[in-house]
Amino acid sequence: MKLIDLDALARAPLAREPFTFTVAPDLIPAERAVAIRADFPEIADSGLLPVEATNGGPAFRAFLDEIDGPDFARALGDKFGVDLMGRAKMMTVRGRCAAKDGRIHTDSAAKFVTVLVYFNDSWEAKGGRLRLLRSSVDLNDMIAEVPPEAGTMVAFRRADNSYHGHEPFEGVRRYVMINFMTSDFAASRELMRHRLSARVKQAAHWVRPETVHA
Repeated sequence: MKLIDLDALARAPLAREPFTFTVAPDLIPAERAVAIRADFPEIADSGLLPVEATNGGPAFRAFLDEIDGPDFARALGDKFGVDLMGRAKMMTVRGRCAAKDGRIHTDSAAKFVTVLVYFNDSWEAKGGRLRLLRSSVDLNDMIAEVPPEAGTMVAFRRADNSYHGHEPFEGVRRYVMINFMTSDFAASRELMRHRLSARVKQAAHWVRPETVHA
C-alpha cells in the first residue's frame, strides 16, 4: 500500500506570488500518517540530522523510500512545472525545536525546491506553525500559516524572497525535509555539514557528567 497520496498533491492549490509554493494537508492519509508517526525516530536534540543518523521503524523507512522515489519527484515537478527527475536530493530529519529556531530566513541558494512533511499530533501550540511570509522583517505579514500536523506537506521553490519562519516553540516538533538541490556538489557539501553536526552532538552525549561540571 502506498503511503503518499499523489492525488492529494495534484489537488493542492499552487501559489505563484510572491514565490511559488503549495500546501497539501492530506499528502499522507491520517491512518498512514499515524503509523509513520509511531515509527518516527526518537531524537533528543534540536537541529537537522541526515537520515542515516536516525533509526526509525519500518513505516518510517518505507515513507523515506517512497518520498525519495521517482513517482514523488515526477508529481512534484509537474506541480511546479519544473523537471526534478534525477536531480540531486538531500534528506534530513528533525525531532525537536529549540526556542531560538524559527527566525525568518530564506533557504540557501544551493537548494532548488524544499519539501517539509510533518509528523506531529494535533497541534494546539501557537508557536511552531510555519508561516510563509511576504517580507524578511515581519513574522505577522504572512501569506499562509501551516500547523505541523501529521501528514501535512509544505513545498516551495527556493527564491531570494521565499521567506518563512515561525513563532518560538520549544519541544517535540517532527518533520522530514527533502531538498532538491542545484547540483550534486551542493548536495554533498550540505550533507557533509549536517553529518559533522550529528557527530558532534553524538560525541557530546558520551561526555561523563563529572566532566561537564568540572
